[in-house]
Amino acid sequence: MKTMHVEKAVGTVLCQDITRIIPGGEKGPAFRRGHVVTEADIPTLLDIGKEHLYVFDPQDGYVHEDDAARRIAEAAAGPGIELSTPVEGKITLRATHDGLLDINTDTLFKLNSVKDVIFGTIHTNQLVQTGRAMAGTRVIPLVVPEAIVAEAEAVLRDNAPLIQVRPLKSCRIGIVTTGSEVYNGRIEDKFGPVIRKKFKGYGSTTIGQKLVSDDPEMTKGAILDFIENGADFVVVTGGMSVDPDDQTPTSIRMTGAEVVTYGAPTFPGAMFMLARLGDVPVVGLPGCVMYYRASIFDLIIPRILAGKDVTREDIINLGHGGFCEGCETCRYPVCSFGKGA
Repeated sequence: MKTMHVEKAVGTVLCQDITRIIPGGEKGPAFRRGHVVTEADIPTLLDIGKEHLYVFDPQDGYVHEDDAARRIAEAAAGPGIELSTPVEGKITLRATHDGLLDINTDTLFKLNSVKDVIFGTIHTNQLVQTGRAMAGTRVIPLVVPEAIVAEAEAVLRDNAPLIQVRPLKSCRIGIVTTGSEVYNGRIEDKFGPVIRKKFKGYGSTTIGQKLVSDDPEMTKGAILDFIENGADFVVVTGGMSVDPDDQTPTSIRMTGAEVVTYGAPTFPGAMFMLARLGDVPVVGLPGCVMYYRASIFDLIIPRILAGKDVTREDIINLGHGGFCEGCETCRYPVCSFGKGA
């Protein structure tokens, strides 16, 4: 900060509000803290009685808060992100299209560890719509040394992108519904309509549904038939518990699929299986998916459709936030369920 004659202050940044008092009229700021002084401002400043100003000079190796926020936001933003104009030093990041929000939380921690830099977001791995505000960034002081902004940019450059919105792939879905009681017509299938509706909401198409008994060979054959006929995602419903007749996990393994996990630390959704047969995801869904508005399905399926490589570690991390409180009126996704990972 320095004191400078108003006529030499063009291009510098005001350190404080400049107040104008009109006798018998109003009193208020003529220029706000952070304003960059221009030639046109000089007569007004002199009329107010300000011949000298407290200013920061950007030429002294400092960056104004607006420019710092813009540079950090630009370095952080990946596909599907647009930036607002600075408002009092803050820039907001919004979604340019519908999709899955993907935030590198390790990079976010490193960025916020840089002195005087702050970057706040909503939770990662949730579906967002076009125009949604998802993050904001700024620096704390009115101006910061160039070295600080450069350090933040380096963190972001080495771990790009910090934030992006992944579009969901439109998949061809095959549904295999297990259970002799459904296969033999003793009860009506209620699972299929739920799955069709959920996938339709994600922009995918169900190409068929096969009803099978509890025979593992029959279930295995239905899975392989869907893949041979062009399905790029197979969902197997029912038969996921540890009862003797529940053979879905065995059936999925019999196809030769690589099992990522059987079991998830989520309630509802504990008896969930994720496997891959080549490039085709094969999931085993427990019955709770049919009854709950939000379950393991809603936490993991969008990530797969967005092209994320869901690992066993990702599933394990769901334990923090994986307990649904069973609210009388479900507010998902405006709740803590699934927000820990």
